[in-house]
Amino acid sequence: MAAPELDDLGIVTGEAVALEVRSTSFPLRALGALIDFLCELGLFLALMFGVIALGLVSGDQALSRALLIVDLVLSFIIAPTVLETATRGRSVGKFAVGARIVRDDGGAIAMRHAFIRALSGLVEIVMTLGGMAAVVGILNRRSKRVGDLLAGTVSQHERVPRPVSNAVGVPESLTEWAAIADVARLPDPLARRIAAFLAQAPRMVPASRARLAEALAAEAAPYVAPAVETTPELLLAAVAAIRRDREFTALMLERERFEQLSATLSATPHGFPDR
Repeated sequence: MAAPELDDLGIVTGEAVALEVRSTSFPLRALGALIDFLCELGLFLALMFGVIALGLVSGDQALSRALLIVDLVLSFIIAPTVLETATRGRSVGKFAVGARIVRDDGGAIAMRHAFIRALSGLVEIVMTLGGMAAVVGILNRRSKRVGDLLAGTVSQHERVPRPVSNAVGVPESLTEWAAIADVARLPDPLARRIAAFLAQAPRMVPASRARLAEALAAEAAPYVAPAVETTPELLLAAVAAIRRDREFTALMLERERFEQLSATLSATPHGFPDR
């Protein structure tokens, strides 16, 4: 079996299942990285001022350098690693832009992934002020930085708009006809085109809307019985509503049958002990 073909934005799991997810765009990643950098810088300065306020640095340059290195490691490596591990790929900046770091196969990251990203981030973000990460991210279609390439991770954009419901009902003038209409033979591709047209119709130019409705109605007419005299768009709305309602009813009946059989299907054979 051939592997599923995806572009660079696709994610394929270990079971060769294609996931339809959105990679975080470069501007959002840059904004999230800036917010994280400011938070880490704030933690670094707070720890430094705390050390100075407690008088731990008393003119000893060796001790001062050691505490500076410890502060640097805590603020820019350990803190981001712990935060991303505990939140499964989130941070303050990623939460702000609606992103999450996941593995290339779509799974949750572990501590090693977060540590590799934080360790490389010290070089590509902190020491180069984000220059290295920006260059690599621009050249990568999934906006990966060096840390993502080394750790095998990708930024997934989770904050997507909710789908708008475009459900339509049967027009009042066709209510009686809908009770006896037969639309079962309507092909699925044509039904999807009709549903897409009804969703886009309010935003279409009137001339194009009328022309496309007439073409779709003429294409659907051979699969609809009995014939009815109405406008093309009302016919399409009625056909879509009838098909949707009857498919929903069929699914509910199937669900009820399975619920009735669930006790029998899950029961043990007659006389077999329940262990």
